[in-house]
Amino acid sequence: MEELIRNRIEASIEVHRRLPAIIPQIQAASALMTACIREGGKILFAGNGGSAGDAQHLAGELVNRFLKERRPLAGISLATDTSVITAIANDYAFDEIFAKQVQALGVKGDVFFGISTSGNSPNLIRAFEAARALGLATIGLTGAGGRMADLVDCLIAVPEESTPRIQEAHITIGHILCEIVEARAT
Repeated sequence: MEELIRNRIEASIEVHRRLPAIIPQIQAASALMTACIREGGKILFAGNGGSAGDAQHLAGELVNRFLKERRPLAGISLATDTSVITAIANDYAFDEIFAKQVQALGVKGDVFFGISTSGNSPNLIRAFEAARALGLATIGLTGAGGRMADLVDCLIAVPEESTPRIQEAHITIGHILCEIVEARAT
């Protein structure tokens, strides 16, 4: 058991060692997010499964606080309203759960931030399409990139294939983004 634990820790450390290669993408995403918040916009986060948890987590960091006391920042997780999600999934399709929320809540100047380890989640693809149609800036946080790579203004692709290691890097990147936005938009 100790060897398994040590191997997983070392694997996570190795992925984090490769993250400096995507610093320019993280900077680009932070610039989009900061400009959005400074101009009175909001960031709409979405993801499935563990990525839904990350979407909620990052929205919470913006609305409440991250490292310092400051005014609340507009971050919304589209993965949290079970009544809306189940109504859309039941009446239309699960592929529409985020797109319809983007259409209802998003306005030009906002950012849609989709999180998917594969980059191929159909409901996120539809949401990116809806966001683009409305003129929202788009950020994709993924592993390999997948189909979302062609639909986003800024792609942050963690250079890794293992889903757990990608998710570990995602929350590190998310925290970095929240720290930058908090420092520069308030």
